[in-house]
Amino acid sequence: MNLNDPATIRKEALLSQAALLAWITIAYNMLEGVLSVFFGLEDHTLSLFGFGLDSFVEVVSGIGIWHMVRRLRLDPQNEPDRFEQHALRITGSSFFILSLGLGLTAVLNLVQGHRPETTIWGVFVGGVSIMTMGLLIHFKKKVGMALKSDAILADANCTKACLLLSFVLLAASAGYELTGIGGLDALGGLLIAWYAFREGREAFEKARGKQCGCSSCGCDSARM
Repeated sequence: MNLNDPATIRKEALLSQAALLAWITIAYNMLEGVLSVFFGLEDHTLSLFGFGLDSFVEVVSGIGIWHMVRRLRLDPQNEPDRFEQHALRITGSSFFILSLGLGLTAVLNLVQGHRPETTIWGVFVGGVSIMTMGLLIHFKKKVGMALKSDAILADANCTKACLLLSFVLLAASAGYELTGIGGLDALGGLLIAWYAFREGREAFEKARGKQCGCSSCGCDSARM
């Protein structure tokens, strides 16, 4: 491989961008998770609390993507290694646990008529997340298309799913602030639980080598 070849230099630059995007995703989800869990507990807001836990699970996914990019930089023909497979299984298990816990709590809150103290932090976190996820989707798609990488494009689709989840949080939080209907927070928690279940299922499908539209740690058949 000629390191001075313009195509090689461009590819290396694009892979560096992909790695940087993975690190930004990890750092943002860590910060988002801490803030969401803290204020979700402080204000008894189930949708914000669940959103924060989901962010922590996404950190594991982001680490898997970063590791995949690193592997592909060393050898584009390599198959996913054991680290990536373990990351997928850990991610899938975490999503299933999150889905079960959130779903049961949401149903209990609906039955008991639970009302959060405030959901203003959910409005703030949801709004910031929508803007951040939108930018990440744009740049991940740009890099993925330039590299012709199924894995990076699949990661962009996962970020798109996170964007939709941010809209769920924003809608549930703003809806409660405007109407005072406590059930909206619980319904937001149920939607997040459904999303977590779907992501957990897809993570395990990828660990078994099946195709899916949104992979937590990239595509087994990634082409660079």
